[in-house]
Amino acid sequence: MRYAIQASGLVKLYGKTRALDGVDLAVPQGRLLGVLGPNGAGKTTAVRILATLLRPDGGSASVGGFDVVDRAHEVRSMIGLTGQYAAVDEMLTGVENLMMIGRLLGLRRAEARLRAGELLDRFALADAGGRAAKTYSGGMRRRLDLAAGLVGRPQVLFLDEPTTGLDPRSRTELWDVVRGLMADGVTVLLTTQYLEEADRLADDIVVFDHGRVIASGTPDELKATTGARVLEVRPLRDDHLPLVSQVVADIIGAPPALTGGRAVASVRDPAAVPAVVRRLDDLGVVAAELTLRRSSLDEVFLALTGHPAEETAGTGTGTEIEKKGALA
Repeated sequence: MRYAIQASGLVKLYGKTRALDGVDLAVPQGRLLGVLGPNGAGKTTAVRILATLLRPDGGSASVGGFDVVDRAHEVRSMIGLTGQYAAVDEMLTGVENLMMIGRLLGLRRAEARLRAGELLDRFALADAGGRAAKTYSGGMRRRLDLAAGLVGRPQVLFLDEPTTGLDPRSRTELWDVVRGLMADGVTVLLTTQYLEEADRLADDIVVFDHGRVIASGTPDELKATTGARVLEVRPLRDDHLPLVSQVVADIIGAPPALTGGRAVASVRDPAAVPAVVRRLDDLGVVAAELTLRRSSLDEVFLALTGHPAEETAGTGTGTEIEKKGALA
C-alpha cells in the first residue's frame, strides 16, 4: 500500500513540554484521516511539521515519499494547507486573491486567471469573484481560503479545523467541497473538534491526547471500542421520567444521564433491554421512544479522554504553546 503521509515517532518539544511524544501516522493515498483531540493535544503541531512549517525534535515524517526536513521543497510543491482562520487579503477581490496565489506559484497571468475562474466556479463563488473579500460572509471566506490552497493542484491537503466558527449551513457546504476533493483523489488530513464532522467525512480517525495517539481506526471501529451500546428511553409522560431513570438504574447498576426528556445509559448486557421493557410495562409506564444504538464518537471521545469534546473548546495552555511554538 502506498502512503501519502507517514510519520514515525514524531517528537516536538517546547521547553519542558512535549507537544508531540512519539506520534505515528500512516495515511493511504486518496483517503481522509480525521485527527481528533482536546486543545493542546498536538494536532496543529503535527500538521505544521508535516507541512514543513516546523522541524521535529525527533522521529521522521514524509509526504508523498519526500522527507519533510531533507526534501521540504518537494513536499511544499505537492501540498495545500488551510488553517483555522481564513488567510485571504480582504482588500483584494476573490479573483485577485486566487490570481496572486497562482502568480506566486509561477503561473503565467492568463493561467492564473483561468485557474481562479475554475476554482470560483467550483466553490460557488463565481458571482462574488469581483467583490472585495471583506464583503464576504464567514462561510464564503472559508471557501475562498480553501480554494486558495488548491490553486497549485495539491496531491495532499491539510485542513486544520477549517470549519471553526462557521454556522451549520456553511459547515455543511464546506463538507460538500471536501467530499468533492476526495472524489478527485486528493489525500486529506483533517483536524477537527467537531466529532460529527469526523464521523461524516473521515475514512480513518486517530485520537490525540497529551501529544500521543491514544486510539485509531475507522469510525465504526472506534465506536466499537467502548464495548457497549447506548440505551435511550423517553416516556410518553414527562412526569414518568424519574421512574424510568430509577428502573434503568436498578437494572444496569448505574444511574442514567437525563437529557432531552430521555434516560440515556451505556448497556453491556443485551438482556438488560428486555428487562427494562418488562419492568416499565409492569409499572404501567408507556415509552414513546426506546432505542438501543452504537456509541457515538462523542461517547468514544469521553471514554478515551475523560471529558466530552465540547469541553475542549477554548481551553488554554496547550493550545497557546502550540501557537507560540509554531511562530517561533
